[in-house]
Amino acid sequence: MPFNEHPHRRLNQLTGEWVLVSPHRTKRPWQGQREEPDLAGLPAYDPDCYLCPGNARAGGAVNPDYAGTFAFNNDFAALLPDPPEGGPSTGSDLLVAEAEPGICRVVCYSPRHDLTMARLGVDRAAGVVDLWCREFADLGGRENIGYVQIFENRGTIMGCSNPHPHGQIWATRSVPMYPANEDRHQAVRLREKGSCLLCDYLALERESGERVIFENDSFVALVPFWALWPFEAMILPRDHMATILDMTPAQRRDLADAMVRLNVRYDNIFQTSFPYSMGIHQAPVDGGEYPHWHFHIHYYPPLLRSRSVRKFMVGYEMMAMPQRDLTPEAAADRIREQPEVHYLEGR
Repeated sequence: MPFNEHPHRRLNQLTGEWVLVSPHRTKRPWQGQREEPDLAGLPAYDPDCYLCPGNARAGGAVNPDYAGTFAFNNDFAALLPDPPEGGPSTGSDLLVAEAEPGICRVVCYSPRHDLTMARLGVDRAAGVVDLWCREFADLGGRENIGYVQIFENRGTIMGCSNPHPHGQIWATRSVPMYPANEDRHQAVRLREKGSCLLCDYLALERESGERVIFENDSFVALVPFWALWPFEAMILPRDHMATILDMTPAQRRDLADAMVRLNVRYDNIFQTSFPYSMGIHQAPVDGGEYPHWHFHIHYYPPLLRSRSVRKFMVGYEMMAMPQRDLTPEAAADRIREQPEVHYLEGR
């Protein structure tokens, strides 16, 4: 059966979930909502931005005059370090709640208000990776922390309230639902097959090359076979590594290179600052043994047909199962064919 013509479903080996692929639907006309992008350039410094150097934040603290990266505790954190234990009493085994202590950090990638990962350059992106590693080591070594989630929301349609280049880190006592699910499936593969799920998967992808976008000495960027979002991508280390702390200095720089190159291609697809949610999944830090873990980075961008048409996860996707129109292979072709020079560099 040709994957590029007929509806079919694909299994996500990391989660055990299926995604419906409907390539024939890419021919249908679009008459729905259009998101108009903000094409206005941003200033290098914004006196009203709560992340720019020297500015006051919403909570009253004043940022230092930082020149590289900068991290601080979120002034409006979703988690608190010492909530009351036990959770609310419900009186029923069907109504379960428990306390979830944690720490929320904000990570500024650059003092420049107008940059994104695509335009940071490898040197400054490597500084971001180094900061992630320091934060992961610090938070992961603290008492009552079992998992450290590094992530970034980029673009207003992904809920990002500030365009200043930044991400977040939430450290929690429990292992959150999505990485916990990936943990189970990776553990099953090692137990039943004696091998790493993502090592085996990466070998298949590199052999076929069909969904590989590019690779460098240490990392591979690809569109996963089971991709859900239109231009979804993963960055995986070629060597087996459980967490980002397993990287050498050279591998950290290679990760920065891979992130910049992928983001440049993303922006070039529709010549816009490409929105996405990005997150690093890696082994828990709760003191357990995790030989099955292979860390990786997920990119979930919503744009589909143009810089003003996005994918909506509604209806069937919410009530039954995820569905996509563009095949992962076609998406990989589209990303791969983009130039590695950012479209704004020539202006």
